[in-house]
Amino acid sequence: MKRIVDVAKEAGIEEEHLETYGKYKAKLNPSLWEQLKDRPNGKLVLVTAMNPTPAGEGKTLTTIGLSQALNAMGHKTVAALREPSLGPCFGMKGGATGGGKAQIVPAEDINLHFTGDIHAISAAHNLLAAMIDNHLFHGNALRLKPERIVWKRAVDMNDRSLRSIVTGLGAGNGAVRESGFLITSASEVMAVLCLSENMDDLKVRLGRMVIGYNEAGEAVTAEELHAVEGMAVLLREALKPNLVQTLDGTPVIVHGGPFANIAHGCSSLIGTKLALKLGEVVVTEAGFGAELGAEKFFDIKCRQSGLQPDAAVLVVTAKALKYNGGVAKHELDAENLEQLQLGLANMSRHVRNLQKFGVPVLVAINHFVTDSEAELDLIFSECRKLGVPAELSQVWAQGSQGGEKLAQSLLNLLQKEKAHFAPLYDHTLDLQAKISVIAKELYGAAEVAYAPAARRALAGMEQLGFGQLPVCMAKTPYSFSDQPSLLGAPEGFTIHVSSVSLSAGAGFVVVETGNTMTMPGLPKSPAAEHMSLEADGSIQGLM
Repeated sequence: MKRIVDVAKEAGIEEEHLETYGKYKAKLNPSLWEQLKDRPNGKLVLVTAMNPTPAGEGKTLTTIGLSQALNAMGHKTVAALREPSLGPCFGMKGGATGGGKAQIVPAEDINLHFTGDIHAISAAHNLLAAMIDNHLFHGNALRLKPERIVWKRAVDMNDRSLRSIVTGLGAGNGAVRESGFLITSASEVMAVLCLSENMDDLKVRLGRMVIGYNEAGEAVTAEELHAVEGMAVLLREALKPNLVQTLDGTPVIVHGGPFANIAHGCSSLIGTKLALKLGEVVVTEAGFGAELGAEKFFDIKCRQSGLQPDAAVLVVTAKALKYNGGVAKHELDAENLEQLQLGLANMSRHVRNLQKFGVPVLVAINHFVTDSEAELDLIFSECRKLGVPAELSQVWAQGSQGGEKLAQSLLNLLQKEKAHFAPLYDHTLDLQAKISVIAKELYGAAEVAYAPAARRALAGMEQLGFGQLPVCMAKTPYSFSDQPSLLGAPEGFTIHVSSVSLSAGAGFVVVETGNTMTMPGLPKSPAAEHMSLEADGSIQGLM
């Protein structure tokens, strides 16, 4: 690894703008933005993917490898990624920093506590929760209805036992009421931090977060509780983006970690905007499949910020396509052209969906050694039918060299095709109409069914003046539908809206579908069981 001061220097960042965390990590001071803000922006490229499968798709891997390849070819490139959450790292997936020769480093630090951002977000979230209960204890001057308090607590670990809790038990411990926990990645504070332009904007957004409703049915905010400045104090350092590097020294800004299945799934706006001033090309990613992460990147992040994406890269694999065609996980290594052909419908819908936003699309085929030539030929053939370029990506095995063809195809696309970006729906549509557009145009649903409580909540939000906000769909990432087992490109199904919540600070309405949960549980054999700390201090099994 290079020293982070050297990585910064090569990226055009003077040392005075760095706050170093040891030799290999640094935070970027707001003074850097003041120096760079008048520079023209580089090209903004979103990396997204087909629906995830147990075999893995390699979206983060491709983002890292593509940025390495572009830099190696002489095109100054900065990657912008999210921070891993401890919940998935110790639960299902292990580390989330790429793999092989396409990694960001120091990987162990990034996958664990990093620079403390997510802990700071947890603390700020829980400070507000504590202040709510304290307000109730000391007389409840705001006349909050305890049963209509919507602010829960947060922790950065998968823990199903905390989904529903009762607080205030025991004499003198406050009002007894039902509550629960979110994973920190689902916290509105996480979303607020990731969508804020600066500290002033952060405070405004924190202040308008709705914590509950009073006896008259009016929304009560964090500002009314006088919680904003205390939360801002806890978030002061967390708001600063983090600078790290890839294995070959390409600069990477890693900041923020909202999940895309239950939140908006994009790294921070501050980090992205800094990257655009530093790089000729900025490669960023959005979580999970394109119908979740990419849709929110376009309809929420770009809409709110004015960002103009120049292209989208859709990551697919032969294994994932076969899985979507009905092949069992243990049979994915074997050639199966018939099921692969069926699974290509999933890729095709994602391509067409991305094109609806007016951005040129490039398909990246993340290569596995078990892929047969016939399978790859079939994928390329389908891409030709769709009229989109496609390229094999071998960055895991070969690093920047394995991404050169993909990088060149992206450069050709950026040169030949101009983006005409537009969000999917107009902000003047009512909330149900926005939900319907996403469900029908992107997912392939025939209709949307609402639980009575969800329908009432939407009507209440419209009455309170929040109808102009975009919607943030919380849905299983494994299917276009709200049913994880419905693979491929299903059509004619019903999307079931189970509940709706307001994120007024973040600037969107969260729409939960099916059995989506904002606090995941650990699997039967969590990744934590296979980790160990060795005598020399090294960690085994994290990645």
